[in-house]
Amino acid sequence: MKSTKITNIGEIRNELNKYRRGRKFDIHQFNQIARLAWLGRVVMQPLDPQDAECKSFLAFIQEPDELAAHFLDTDQELMGAMHIVDGEQAEALIKVLRSGVEERAKLYEDLSRSDFYFRYFYRPRDAETASDTETAPQ
Repeated sequence: MKSTKITNIGEIRNELNKYRRGRKFDIHQFNQIARLAWLGRVVMQPLDPQDAECKSFLAFIQEPDELAAHFLDTDQELMGAMHIVDGEQAEALIKVLRSGVEERAKLYEDLSRSDFYFRYFYRPRDAETASDTETAPQ
C-alpha cells in the first residue's frame, strides 16, 4: 500500500475551510438555481449537520421538466451535479424553495376547487335575462 506524506497541515486546513465555506454563485447562476428551486428541482441538505459553525449546504440541481426547460435558460454545468453552496445563498435558496412549494400547493388547491363546467356552461337566470334585454331589438 502506498501512502502519501503530509508535508503542510496548514494547506490541508485551508482546503478544508474552502469546502466548508462553500461556493458563491454569480448572479446569473444563482437566478437559474433559484428558478429551479422554486420549481422543486433542487434538493438541499446541510453540509455538516453536526457542526454548528458550518453554514454551507449540499445542493443537487436536477434537470427541469421538458416544458420548463423550453422556457428556462440553464447552464449544463449546473444541472445534474452536486454543489457545496455558501450559507448565505443556501438560506436564500431555501426561502425560494419554500415559497415555490407554498405557491404551487395553493395553485393545486384552487385547481381542485375549480368548477369548469359551471364556468363554461351555466348562466344564471339574471344574466340570461340581462343579456336578452340588451340584445332585444327596440
